[in-house]
Amino acid sequence: MKYTPRLPKSNVNVTPTSMLREFFVLTLSLLGIVIVIYILMGFAVDLIVPRISTDLETKMSELFIRSVDAEDIDSEWGGYVQSLVEDLQKRCTTLPYLFKVHVRKASSVNALAFPGGHIIVFTGLLNKITSENELAFAFAHEMGHYANRDHLRGVGRAVVFITISTFLFGTDSNISQMLAHALNITELSFSRKQETRADEFALEILNCAYGNVAGATDFFKRLPKEQDPGTIGHYFASHPENLKRITDLNKTIRNKGFKPGGKKPLPKTVQQ
Repeated sequence: MKYTPRLPKSNVNVTPTSMLREFFVLTLSLLGIVIVIYILMGFAVDLIVPRISTDLETKMSELFIRSVDAEDIDSEWGGYVQSLVEDLQKRCTTLPYLFKVHVRKASSVNALAFPGGHIIVFTGLLNKITSENELAFAFAHEMGHYANRDHLRGVGRAVVFITISTFLFGTDSNISQMLAHALNITELSFSRKQETRADEFALEILNCAYGNVAGATDFFKRLPKEQDPGTIGHYFASHPENLKRITDLNKTIRNKGFKPGGKKPLPKTVQQ
């Protein structure tokens, strides 16, 4: 019998499927699992947040605020905004916080609510303020997020994301460290409903403090002419849009019977 050499029909050492295809299947599967876990943990955050005590929140705040303290700037604004927030808190709210305002030098026209009553305000916002009423509305808006515990929901979901990345990549990975650092410097974002409720809360505080709501919409009316998506933060540009926000504020003012009144000027020490 004549021997005729031939290649085997199959090779157990070579996979019959594409390695590239397997890579994409495994990657997409892992991504799907991460997304499902993130969503489920997000729901858990929403359930837990209302049950977090103020004392526990204050202890948690130490994790987020260490780098912020180091970046505070010494300026004429510091003492003024701190006293303004304390006055609003004492006269017009029952929120269980000892608010501390951190003034940070940045072009962002924004203010942020961090756990434990820490409010970060950027000089980009302060430099555009034209009256105390406008500034009071901005801080009262952030207080509204505390009243509704929006700030904990935002940070809670961020913590979930960092936890997942740490589990996947480890605590010493560049990705995990980058995400942890981003938690301190990234602006918190809120939904349209959360922003609207914070605006309504701010109107109540403004009316309580000054007997009118003058200045509540002034900033929003000026902003569209100079709006820069790269520097505007959630307070002014995210949800809802400025023009709709003005309409909603005016509607609430009419429904509540708030008076327009006069505006209080900024102290000469901080006027631009």
